[in-house]
Amino acid sequence: MHDSPPSDAHGQLLWTPSAEQVRASGLHAYQQWLAERHGVPAGGYEELWQWSVDSLELFWQSIREYFGVVGEGDAQPVLAQREMPGAQWFPGMRLTYAENVFRRVGNDRASPAIISRREDAPLRAMSWAELERDTAALAGRMRAWGIGPGDRVAGYLPNWPETVVAFLACASIGAIWSSCAPDMGPGVVLDRLRQIEPCLLLATDGYRYNGKHHDRCAQVKELLAELPSVKRVVHVPGPADEASAPDWRDRVDWADALREDAPPRYERLPFDHPLWIVYSSGTTGLPKAMVHGHGGIVLTHLKTMALQHDLRAGDRLLFLGSTGWIVWNLQVGALLTGASIVLFDGNPAWPDASALWRFIGEQGVTLFGCGAAYLANCMKDDLRPRDIANLERLRAINATGSPLPVEAYLWVYDAVKPDLWLASISGGTDIASGFVACAPSLPVHAGEIQCPELGVAAYAFDDAGRPVVGEVGELVITKPMPSMPLYFWNDPENRRYRESYFETFPGVWRHGDWIRFTPRRSAVIYGRSDSTINRFGIRMGTAEIYRVVEQLPEVRDSVVVDLEYLGRPSFMPLFVVLQPGMALDAALIERIRAAIRTKASARHVPDDVVQVDEIPRTLSGKKMEVPLRKLLLGTPADKVASPDSMQNPRSLAFFIDYARRRAAA
Repeated sequence: MHDSPPSDAHGQLLWTPSAEQVRASGLHAYQQWLAERHGVPAGGYEELWQWSVDSLELFWQSIREYFGVVGEGDAQPVLAQREMPGAQWFPGMRLTYAENVFRRVGNDRASPAIISRREDAPLRAMSWAELERDTAALAGRMRAWGIGPGDRVAGYLPNWPETVVAFLACASIGAIWSSCAPDMGPGVVLDRLRQIEPCLLLATDGYRYNGKHHDRCAQVKELLAELPSVKRVVHVPGPADEASAPDWRDRVDWADALREDAPPRYERLPFDHPLWIVYSSGTTGLPKAMVHGHGGIVLTHLKTMALQHDLRAGDRLLFLGSTGWIVWNLQVGALLTGASIVLFDGNPAWPDASALWRFIGEQGVTLFGCGAAYLANCMKDDLRPRDIANLERLRAINATGSPLPVEAYLWVYDAVKPDLWLASISGGTDIASGFVACAPSLPVHAGEIQCPELGVAAYAFDDAGRPVVGEVGELVITKPMPSMPLYFWNDPENRRYRESYFETFPGVWRHGDWIRFTPRRSAVIYGRSDSTINRFGIRMGTAEIYRVVEQLPEVRDSVVVDLEYLGRPSFMPLFVVLQPGMALDAALIERIRAAIRTKASARHVPDDVVQVDEIPRTLSGKKMEVPLRKLLLGTPADKVASPDSMQNPRSLAFFIDYARRRAAA
């Protein structure tokens, strides 16, 4: 694959933690403990990572011990079966996620558990005791309804405290949680929930976004008509000024569901008992319903949040995302560390573009997470958060969902805060965490992800299945992780699971991303390998094109599609969204082409540059490269994407017409 740095600033050292910052980190404390308890030398991060994958069982045992995970049973063997898929972790242990969240509630935690902001309601803070009280009350009511271990419970709720309570109540009794955001249309939700047949649905009648009320009464009624497995629906009220009593069947009001106090009670379950079912963000076919276990998520989220992201008791984490994106699950995992979670529900740019940054300052957020596109858009809007918000407490920013452009790295250090740990991270719904992410002891280089996570045997493989350094290859995991899916729901003999990850390199997880590891083990993601550009025998990840094109001040967003297929003549169009009021003229087209020719490759200069109003995106904000490729190669639009699975379904109209015109030419 072609591999030219797309920017002169790529790899530039932007930030180095001070010795004091390193000593104050959770990772440093863990390394000191590891040296004293297990005799592991307290060296640099790369040595620690190598030990963690070479001594996989001891590493994960150390995570259980260090964080004092609450449970019972025999902690040996750690890994009874190593094969992938089918790895079996801690088969003799029993525990529950919820008990590990609430294990220190009586220790006079001064910080709230949850801080919540909604467009339609005043700021709300929820103490740890209140969170446990509501969780226990709802769990008690669910038990009274006959719901128990293995039963599925679904949420059709925004990013509200009630959603966290509902999930923790499920975890308390062993019910399996599954969540869809209410901006998802009924068709998309039914594609998910029909597969798992929930017995209980928690839903809202509406929510506010961008200052507007979005009614969901009819959508919930449609869901209930198509889900006969649902025996009750718990109504979580939406905006107060739009309050209504929906005529849903078998309805129970939220207040009634929590009316009776119950003592906290946690069902200790086998380590691999299902915790939740999450879904791939596929735009065609039924989404993959991935099942994760209590134990694997508890260990992984403790490791990821406390060691990689350095989240500490009393910190405040805000991760911008909906309940249908895996970052919501990761955000809730911060409660395991004793940190507070800050739930932001609504448009981050309402009532103005600076709204979210002011809120971050007002609430003393210490770690802010978001999609990379949000930071890129702030940069394009020429925002300077440091001039409009008090960001003194903000210690770190995480960016995920897509590669973070080099220019966005530079913008953060100039416009947000110079002494800031900016971490681009890459993982997935598949593992509910990161493959390559961050560590508080490492420097930040522009355009690079700091490191593979501890316990994650991540490598780049060439076509022959050999690990490569300094070259682009397939991102693979050669050893099991506790948070890999236990299985996919309704997947006989693990057929779809094996096809998804293990067909290319048997026994090795292939994730489907192009990645390059540098000699210092930092990483660069080049986009999905199934949407690779392959021009004249040279492969390139789409992210390489975006890094070049989107650094131009006129370009706000872009998508590129390679239509070289089955011997057809090569044709590669680039679609661009320009800044408001700008038009694509011959001079700008030439500047775009010249930038790609100079900073990427002459072979990857597009055949056509086309201005569009919007780039089609999935509900989780990812560019729909593969569906657009299928559409432009002749697949009917209704087979390419469901409008309910998109953020902006109207954006497809242009591409449908473009495909029609090309076919007629």
